[in-house]
Amino acid sequence: MAESSARHDGLDRLKAGVTLLVVFHHTSITYGGSGGWFYRELPTNDAPSSLLLTIFCAINQAWFMGLFFLIAGYFTPGSLARKTAVGFVRDRLLRLGLPLVAFGLLLGPLTIAMVQGVTRGRSIAEVYAGLWARGHFETGPLWFAQALLIFGAVALLWHRLRPTSPRATPFPSNRTLLLAALACGAVAFTLRLWWSVGMNVWGLQLGYFASYVILFAAGCMAARRGWLEQMAHAPVPEQVRLWRRIAWCALPVLALPIVLGKLVPALTGNPMGGLSLPALLYAFWEPFVAWGVVLTLLLRAVRPGAPASSALWQKLSRRAYAIYVMHPLPVVAVALAWREVQAPALLKFAVTGSVACVLCYVIAGALLRVPAIRRVL
Repeated sequence: MAESSARHDGLDRLKAGVTLLVVFHHTSITYGGSGGWFYRELPTNDAPSSLLLTIFCAINQAWFMGLFFLIAGYFTPGSLARKTAVGFVRDRLLRLGLPLVAFGLLLGPLTIAMVQGVTRGRSIAEVYAGLWARGHFETGPLWFAQALLIFGAVALLWHRLRPTSPRATPFPSNRTLLLAALACGAVAFTLRLWWSVGMNVWGLQLGYFASYVILFAAGCMAARRGWLEQMAHAPVPEQVRLWRRIAWCALPVLALPIVLGKLVPALTGNPMGGLSLPALLYAFWEPFVAWGVVLTLLLRAVRPGAPASSALWQKLSRRAYAIYVMHPLPVVAVALAWREVQAPALLKFAVTGSVACVLCYVIAGALLRVPAIRRVL
């Protein structure tokens, strides 16, 4: 997501669109969806709106951050080939480390202070000063940058120990994709025996990292082996259609514990982790949804003959990383601005998300006019 030295028009559009989805994802948590976020106006409950937003969050979570890791992985081998080890590390620290530090020390605490100041009637400045005095570091969504720093270090070490030259190999077969999905589900289930979904370890939810690692590695291999260039050619489009159908068939499985939990005791339990059938279903459900969605979006992004991006998409693509870094503040600010207004949760979700996207676009554009910021974001 943060690679600037290599561009791909279709992947740029894809990153930009999914970045806006991230904004709506976090907005949904504000109004009753499941997940962790800075501000909740409505708790997750049994209301239909909360259930719909929770499903929205679960489906997003299955694939969208994994897609970011895959795209980041795709650009990593080229960056390693173009730069010395020192240059690669310096670039990673500039593009990932500085935004992580800026958010952790400035934007994250400011967002927390704003929430507490507005909802608890406290001084925003005093809350902010208190967070600084305690040395509070808030990674927020910049856990992604933190993870990419780790992944980049591993990729650099692998590159130094086992240098390989690019060579075209056939696109992964359906059997390989199936084995990868099964391995992903098994590893995710195992990880969640110790670290359930929602549990942070140094700011990272390790329960989700099975798919992140697999997709980052897949992105690196795709770059070296020319997989994206093969996607528009037979038999890959047919494979993509198959996995899209699998994803559609897998989607209802997530609802089984909710629908049948009272009738089938084995379906009771915490899906977020531990030794239970719902946890097993959720762990294996994610990759079978993710593979279908990710392959479908990649095929559309890299297909030949696609029209060039419009001026608006080009601007949005250039702003995508900046929007990702700073979006919590606009999302929370918009939600707080009309928290006293009584309106249906889904309406507030749609309005807050839309207004926040526009604000993020405008603010990101202004930030990128500053040369120092433009070099980082």
